[in-house]
Amino acid sequence: MSQEINEQLNDQELVRRQKMADLREKGIDPFGHVFERKDYSVDLKNTYKDFDKDALHEMHIPATVAGRIMTKRSKGKAGFMHIQDKYGEIQIYCKLDNLGEEAYEVFQKGDIGDIVGVEGEVMITNTGEVSVKAIKYTHLCKALRPLPEKFHGLQDREEARRRRYVDLIMNENSKRVAFLRPKIVRAIQSFMDGRGYTEVETSILQPILGGANAKPFITHYNALDKDFYLRIATELALKRLIVGGMEAVYEIGRLFRNEGMDSTHNPEFTTMEAYLAYSDVFGMMELVESLIKHCAITCIGTTDIEYQGNVIHLGQQFKRISMVDAIKEVTGIDFYTKTLDECLALTKEHQIQVQEHEKTYGHIINLFFEKYVEETLVQPTIVYGHPIEISPLAKKSKDERFTERFELFINKHEYANAFTELNDPIDQRERFENQLKEKEKGNDEACELDVDFIEALEYGMPPTGGIGIGIDRLVMLLAGIDSVRDVILFPQMKNR
Repeated sequence: MSQEINEQLNDQELVRRQKMADLREKGIDPFGHVFERKDYSVDLKNTYKDFDKDALHEMHIPATVAGRIMTKRSKGKAGFMHIQDKYGEIQIYCKLDNLGEEAYEVFQKGDIGDIVGVEGEVMITNTGEVSVKAIKYTHLCKALRPLPEKFHGLQDREEARRRRYVDLIMNENSKRVAFLRPKIVRAIQSFMDGRGYTEVETSILQPILGGANAKPFITHYNALDKDFYLRIATELALKRLIVGGMEAVYEIGRLFRNEGMDSTHNPEFTTMEAYLAYSDVFGMMELVESLIKHCAITCIGTTDIEYQGNVIHLGQQFKRISMVDAIKEVTGIDFYTKTLDECLALTKEHQIQVQEHEKTYGHIINLFFEKYVEETLVQPTIVYGHPIEISPLAKKSKDERFTERFELFINKHEYANAFTELNDPIDQRERFENQLKEKEKGNDEACELDVDFIEALEYGMPPTGGIGIGIDRLVMLLAGIDSVRDVILFPQMKNR
């Protein structure tokens, strides 16, 4: 070990490196080899917790466990430690007479954080704790850095997110969420598969910006010598598959939007988008209600959730209200009867700042909704009837100022976005062209003209319902987590 490295290490780290060297001198690899674990902590504790201590002792039930040392105490010829596996901790009883001098010395000199394997017998201690009496002790990996103090762990959440590996070791809640998230994803897949949808994968790199209104990440494709976007939505690719006759498809995948970061937004996030031929926006309303209830019951066993000071009821039919009526409920303003000039005057009266590209009937309605209504939507609420200006991919309603679109709001935030999909290629081209005009006026989130998608529609797409559901926010809700960065294992972090 060089002098330069030594100077960078604290006393504990120097001691651990010396113990690493001591293991090598004994012929023990500090970083170990394969170990055949046969038992997990949770299974042993659940199986034997009600056994009689003396009867269990006479049964000599074998157990082989492995994990990280989390607590350790020894005195003289015996000692205890707790090791942690993926499901929790189990106590290990180590005794000189059972292990022999060499193995017992390795146990005694082991540190918190080391990883070990233990073969022995299941026992219950005098305090009633299911444990393993060690008969064979195997060192598997030397921890060269000490863990944080047990009862304080990583109190700095920013540091915990940067060093998620330490957070998972020290924080049971972080580990709970890490295992719950894939369970929720599996529940979504099971639900969608059960309804006859086919899961597909589409390209992350896109030559044209489309499928949503968002700022993109841009990269360069060397083989084609062309700039590409990291996708902001999977929509246009999936609807091409509907044109192709797949009829019911969904994709769970990462999207990338080069925008702000806060407790409910991360530039890299996961959605489930689904499209069903011969359906519409009302079919998607039923789908999202049923899917979220299914995930809640399957993954956490209840549809009533305490979240951020509110009890959210996912088991009842979600409230449904038009965007204009929702604004009227809160402000008394009826935008159905307003002209554009009256709308512009209202923005000044209510001190709502309007960008040049937002000086339209539909954008102003959306600005009022965002300012006054979103914060009132605590219980699950389906808000439908979005203006055409903010819905370039949705079918027009009978009142052509609006579209057959809805957003699902829970606890003041959007969880899903759904349309009766626009399948008129002539109307779609006009919408894309209007988006280009908005881009010229400064809307850097506007879509581009996707000629190939219009050509796909010209081959004929059946009436279709489509929906996108934010998986990160759904995990936050079901896990009871306040920040999106705590349901993403490795979120992007701002510089220290």
